[in-house]
Amino acid sequence: MFYYRIFDDKEELNFFKSSLAYSRIRELMAEYEKSHQEYINKDFISYLKEHDPEAEIIEVTNIYY
Repeated sequence: MFYYRIFDDKEELNFFKSSLAYSRIRELMAEYEKSHQEYINKDFISYLKEHDPEAEIIEVTNIYY
């Protein structure tokens, strides 16, 4: 699995995991952007799941000690 961080048009930061390499993610992002006016992480991950059923947003929590 690969882990990525992604910002959407609303400046929301999410992290997601995917079995696809970065180059394939970029290709899918370019395809997605051609058909969408607004770029929202949740919507992109739904699109990504069509190509990678294992893709999902993950929650990252800071730990301080």
